[in-house]
Amino acid sequence: MRTELYVSTRFGELTTNPTGAWTHPYFLPAAIPRALQLSPESMAAVSRADIALGRLSGLAMLINDPELLLGPSMAQEALSSSRIEGTQASLSDVLSAESSDEPIEDENLREVNNYLDAAAQGRALLEKWPLTQRFFCALHATLLANVRGEEKFPGELRRSPVWIGSPNARPETARFIPPHQDRIGNLLADWERFVNEPSTMPPVLRAALMHYQFETIHPFLDGNGRIGRLLIGFMLVADGVLNAPILPISGYFERNRDAYYDRLQAVRERGEIEEWVQFFCEGVEQQANQAAARIRALVEIRERYRREAIGDRSALSSVIDLIFRNPVVTVATVMRHAGVSRPAGSAALRRAEERGWVRSAGRWGRGGRERWIATEVWAAVSSEDAFGESV
Repeated sequence: MRTELYVSTRFGELTTNPTGAWTHPYFLPAAIPRALQLSPESMAAVSRADIALGRLSGLAMLINDPELLLGPSMAQEALSSSRIEGTQASLSDVLSAESSDEPIEDENLREVNNYLDAAAQGRALLEKWPLTQRFFCALHATLLANVRGEEKFPGELRRSPVWIGSPNARPETARFIPPHQDRIGNLLADWERFVNEPSTMPPVLRAALMHYQFETIHPFLDGNGRIGRLLIGFMLVADGVLNAPILPISGYFERNRDAYYDRLQAVRERGEIEEWVQFFCEGVEQQANQAAARIRALVEIRERYRREAIGDRSALSSVIDLIFRNPVVTVATVMRHAGVSRPAGSAALRRAEERGWVRSAGRWGRGGRERWIATEVWAAVSSEDAFGESV
C-alpha cells in the first residue's frame, strides 16, 4: 500500500499491529462524525437530493402499491449492484429466471437472485429489527448462499485481513487495506450507534457517511459492496424518508464505477469528505428523479391497460397485474398467477399481444419456453432492449 498517499488524518489514519503476525500498515477509520461543517456547494447538493427524495416519497405514498414501486426496478437495482462487482448478466435474463419455475443454473443469475432475496429479507426484517450487525449479517448469509464466495463465511464477520487492489495485488501493492479484524468490533459498535441514534443531520448526509464507513470497515471477506449499497435504501426507510427501499442508487454507481471507488478512497487518503458527499447526493438526486418518472409512466400505462380490458371475460386483467411485477412472462406464469388452464393462459397472452401490450421474445432456458415481453413496461424500467443488449 502506498502509505505516502495517506496525507490526511481527519477521517482515520494508517497504523500497524507491531506485536501481531500481520505487520502491514492498514487504515483505521475514525469514529463517524456526528456533525459536519459543509461548504455552500455541498449543502446545496444535500438540499437537492432531499427535495428529490421528498418528491419520490410523496409519489410513492399516493400510489401505495408495493408491486408497482418495487417490481422490476428492484431487479434492475440488484443487477447494477452485482455488475459493479463483476457479475455478468442482462436484465432480460434476470427477469426470465425470476419468472421461471426451473432451478437457476447460471451462477451469475444466482448471484443477482440472491441479491433480490436479501433485499426482500431486509424489508421483512426491518419491520422488527434495527440496523445492526445482526441485520446485515443475516442479509450477507443470504447474499452468498450457493454462489461464488460461499466459502468466505457467509453471515460472519471476517477473521483475517483483506486488501483491495488489482486481482493480483499483494498487501505491498494494494490500493487500500481495511482495518485489522481485531478492530472491527469497536468500529461496528460506533457504526450501529450512528445509524440508530437520533440526529439533526440531514438523512441523505447520514446515508452518505454510513455507506462510506461501512465500505471502509469492510467487515466481510466478500460482498461488502453489495451489502453496503443495500443498506443505503434501508437506512432511508429507517430514517422515515422512504416507506420502502425504492431508490435504485446502484445504477448511478455502476455508470460512474471508477469515480465511485475514487471518491471513497479520496476520503481515506486526503480527507475529501465534501467531494464524496457531493458525488453521493448527485446520485441520489438523479436516481430519485428517474424513479419518480418511471413510477408516473408505469401508472399511466397500467391505468390505460385497465380501461382497455374493461368487459374482457378472459384472464387479460390478470396479465395486467402480472406484467407490472415482471414484464417478462410465460404461459406458465399467467397460469400460476391467474389460476387458469394452459389454453386460457395462452389465450390471455394472445389477447394482450393483439392489443400491443406484449410481444414474443423467443424461447429461453433449459425447457425452451416461449417468453413474452411487455414492451411499454420494459421501456419504462430498463436501459436494455428486450434481448438484453444495452441501448
